[in-house]
Amino acid sequence: MLETFRKAFQIKDIRKKIGYTFLMLIVIRIGSELPTPGVDPSYIKDFFAQNTGEAFNLFNAFTGGSFEQMSVFALSITPYITSSIIMQLLTIAIPKLEEMQKEGEDGRKKIVAITRYLTVALALVESTAMAVGFGRRGLLVEYNFVNAAIVVLTLTAGSAFLMWIGERITEKGVGNGISIVLVINIISRIPNDMTTLFEQFVKGKSLASGGLAVVIILAIIIALVVFVIVLQDGERRIAVQYSQKVVGRKTFGGQSTHIPLKINTAGVIPIIFASSLMQFPIVIASFLGKDGGTGIGSEILRGMNQGNWCNPENLKYSWGLLIYIILTVFFAYFYTSITFNPLEIANNMKKSGGFIPGIRPGKPTVEYLTRILNYIIFVGACGLVLIQIVPIFFNGWLGAKVSFGGTSLIIIVSVVLETLKQIESQMLVRNYKGFLNN
Repeated sequence: MLETFRKAFQIKDIRKKIGYTFLMLIVIRIGSELPTPGVDPSYIKDFFAQNTGEAFNLFNAFTGGSFEQMSVFALSITPYITSSIIMQLLTIAIPKLEEMQKEGEDGRKKIVAITRYLTVALALVESTAMAVGFGRRGLLVEYNFVNAAIVVLTLTAGSAFLMWIGERITEKGVGNGISIVLVINIISRIPNDMTTLFEQFVKGKSLASGGLAVVIILAIIIALVVFVIVLQDGERRIAVQYSQKVVGRKTFGGQSTHIPLKINTAGVIPIIFASSLMQFPIVIASFLGKDGGTGIGSEILRGMNQGNWCNPENLKYSWGLLIYIILTVFFAYFYTSITFNPLEIANNMKKSGGFIPGIRPGKPTVEYLTRILNYIIFVGACGLVLIQIVPIFFNGWLGAKVSFGGTSLIIIVSVVLETLKQIESQMLVRNYKGFLNN
């Protein structure tokens, strides 16, 4: 990785793109410190001190702490991420959008435009819910229509501005701009998490016990990073053979290739879906002021709260962890089934004269791909569950209240790997251009 960056900085064009990306990230971090007018930031801090649910912690990590500070970037690019997922699902469900996606560059531009409008709409809805739900409970210094409208417009504009920055990074910088914005927000929270771990497990302890704690923490982090890298890069390659065709005196085809099936086919989407579904009732209850009760509904909400899982003092609420695991596996199968179609792959192979050695074209190929895909999805889902459970276990068992979890780790590793691949491909293209020019 360091060698790739060293070589990239030696190339003027790539060096300019990296510099542009760095400047945009500085703008993001400055905006994350600008307070929203008419807001009492101490209210959100007190709210976080009383609520340890994954929904708000994950959201705060995605916003780089902007949500906790209630800055102008409090919503960050989460509305864009949500709208992108919605559009991806709708493209499969709505034939018109599916046709638009197959139109090439023009269709892609139309889908991107729809995603932008949907992002602004979602940001408007989320900011309104926050201004009204939290505003009535003390978020606003003075709760009235004018202050609420200012908060709504400020948060919506901040989210739209971050979306624009992400697109500019994609166009003039390196990597996927939206992903890089998300990663820099997550990374900005790591120093606070490391400080929390230091004060909780190292500070005030003897040299031996403190050193052992540091070694254990570093070992867990390194092991998780290595496991995520293996999970993200792991793939099952299915061999494909193309039959030869003779046209005149020339022979075409006869090539051997493969279909790469990634182990983690759905990425981090199953974890996000499962976490959102588990924490959505808690968020609604918090907005309505119905949290903290003693009835059966409140007990169910406590079981769905990740902060109570694996806690020795509240083991009875760990049933929510089992449901969370089931949901993660379910969404891994669900999301992959709507984004990867074995029937379409088999038909394209048949039209091109390709076949899997030992498998007949047509229905047997579809059944074979489906069987292999189901096995791979299960392995990838188990890997996702393991990555997510380890931080949950230590947070509950040892009380390590940090926002850095399995979801954040997967996002960071996948984006860093993808960005490095893009930088390497740009350097490779440049070398090819030089060869052709010579």
